[in-house]
Amino acid sequence: MTKWVRYTLPAAAIVSIASPAYSMQYLSIAEAQKQAFPSATNFSEVQAGRVWKAEAGGRAVGFFIFDRVVGKHLLIDYAVALTLAGAVHNVEILQYRESYGGEIRSPSWLAQFVGKTSGSPLKINGDIRNIAGATLSSTHVTEGVKRVLSAYGNRLR
Repeated sequence: MTKWVRYTLPAAAIVSIASPAYSMQYLSIAEAQKQAFPSATNFSEVQAGRVWKAEAGGRAVGFFIFDRVVGKHLLIDYAVALTLAGAVHNVEILQYRESYGGEIRSPSWLAQFVGKTSGSPLKINGDIRNIAGATLSSTHVTEGVKRVLSAYGNRLR
């Protein structure tokens, strides 16, 4: 009996203090595309699995970019919809895997990105407010949006 306790007690202690696995899929890429550009009738891939051109009536209406950043420990899948002029039209969190900090999905926090361009500072505690308890996630998503804007904001037309 003592051998059993000696071997299982450490495992039980580790299981009891370990954080639970947590992942929330909010939107698929197709759902996020339709939400960002409701008038679009077609999304054609510009860069496989990463960039799509949204079209309505045979005319481009914007671009949809899928990206990932690390939150605190785990990946955050997000998407940035850009206008034809290269400004942020919409930002959505598609999947959040951390056990806390999901407040970055708040519509009021994400709305701060709308209208930003590659020339915008996009800086936490500057033009983008920080979220207490999600500092790394909010910082990394902000840096990701800035990276998307610098990579695609002036190049997709």
